[in-house]
Amino acid sequence: MLHELGSRLADRRHGAPDGREDGFTLIELMVVVLIIAILIAIAIPTFLGARQKAQDRAAQSDLRNALTAVKTAYVDSQSYSADQTSAAWASVEPSLTFTIGASTSAGQISTSATSADTVVLANYSASGKCWYIKHVTGAVGGDTAGTFYASGPASSSSCTASSAPTFPSTPTDPANHW
Repeated sequence: MLHELGSRLADRRHGAPDGREDGFTLIELMVVVLIIAILIAIAIPTFLGARQKAQDRAAQSDLRNALTAVKTAYVDSQSYSADQTSAAWASVEPSLTFTIGASTSAGQISTSATSADTVVLANYSASGKCWYIKHVTGAVGGDTAGTFYASGPASSSSCTASSAPTFPSTPTDPANHW
């Protein structure tokens, strides 16, 4: 067996017995590598863009789920500020972490209940953007009732609901919110 392997290697070294050489030339291999490199150069930016969009959509989805939890707790207490201090929101939506401080990761919602009928929620996206929702019931009066949406760049990889950007003066159409 070892002798047979040695003779095959010797034949290959001196050319095949029928005079044919099998395999690819260096130029052919380099052309294939060049084509693969071009395809990768096209695909990577597309992939990164899709990834950032997915991270933003995940942060927005967490905010919408948090808003649903906040509204659910409000039905019982009629006060966003009372719910915030009693941690009622976490019992309604245990998959999210509600914090008065900064949101630094997905699923961590920064909250600010500025009055009994107004709440601001913020969420940090892994893409580096902050997403905000403000909901006003209008029960106390003053601000226009409705849901308002905003976004902005993150500061120090975090978002804080108490430092949300200026929201529009009229409620946002739910179909075109972000």
